[in-house]
Formats: sequence, structure tokens, C-alpha cells
Amino acid sequence: MEPVTLTTERLLLRALTPDDADAVHAICQDPGIQRWVAVPTPYERGHAEHFVERLVADGWRSGINCTFGVLPLGGGPLLGAVSVHRQTGTWEIGYWTAKEHRGRGHTAEAVAAVARWAFTTLGAERLEWRAEVGNEGSRAVAEKAGFVVEGVLRAALLHRDTLRDAWIGSFLPSDLGLPGAHPYLPARS
Repeated sequence: MEPVTLTTERLLLRALTPDDADAVHAICQDPGIQRWVAVPTPYERGHAEHFVERLVADGWRSGINCTFGVLPLGGGPLLGAVSVHRQTGTWEIGYWTAKEHRGRGHTAEAVAAVARWAFTTLGAERLEWRAEVGNEGSRAVAEKAGFVVEGVLRAALLHRDTLRDAWIGSFLPSDLGLPGAHPYLPARS
């Protein structure tokens, strides 16, 4: 798959490139990102280069892991990244945001745009979000973007060699009024 570019009211979403390595490296120095996101720690320049030059490029090529850099529409610094990747039977979304750009709704706007793209272009019928229990920032973004938090998965997230409980949420095409490949029959309460 060739990388695509998406736009929203305020944002440009495009594949990360080698030119983004410095920004990725700087953003991932944030202890908050290292606490909640599965990035190497310490996060070295070589990690950023490998991420943008190999992992992002290979993910797009295979169509299994599509990572978007999030930037202001009119130009400006890298604000964060959103990735959607194929898991067994479903797609999962993940994201991180530069510390100085949190709390402005950029990530929720980007996540919602990538979710719509995953439903309409990738044919996703269910998009899942997972985060370690306690990652309130990630949960707030997911809920603002339209995810429904479904519960807690015990010992479902391996992070820094420790199993941790994870929140799980889902987003469905029907949540946006979009058709899915299969009809959905919700359980009756």
C-alpha cells in the first residue's frame, strides 16, 4: 500500500519520513510517553531513525501498520503520531502526542480521521483501542474520538517486562453511520 495523506479541519496527517527523525526523537524523550508507550528507554536517535525509516515504511508497504504523523494544516511542528495496525480479526489504533501540544483536541481529531479512513479504505469492521489502566490521557482521547470503553482486560498488556491490566474500547463503522461488510446486531439489555 502506498502511504496516504489525510486532512481535517486543523490537521495534516501524512506518513512519517526520515526528515521527522529529529522531532520523533525529541518528543519521545518525554517521561510520560516512555511511561505509557512501548518505546525503548532510553530513547536514542537511532531508535527514531529505525522507527521512521524502517518500521513506518515497512508498515505502509505491507498495509498492516499505517502510521501517520500529525501536523498543523497550515504548517508547523510534528504534534504526534497515530497508527492503525492489523491484529488477528480486527484493527487496533495507537497514538502519542508531544507534551507541549496535549489538551488541544488535536489527537482526538486525528484519531477520528484515521478511524474513518480505516473503515472506508481498509474495510475495518471493528477498531480497538487499548491502554494501560491509569492512562487517563489516552482514555480521554479515545472517548472524545468516539470509542466506547468496554472494560478491563486483566494482564493483557506486557510493558517493561510486566503484565498490566488494560482498558479496551471499540469504534464501529455504525458509530459513524457507515455501513460495515456485515450487519451488526447489538445485544439486547
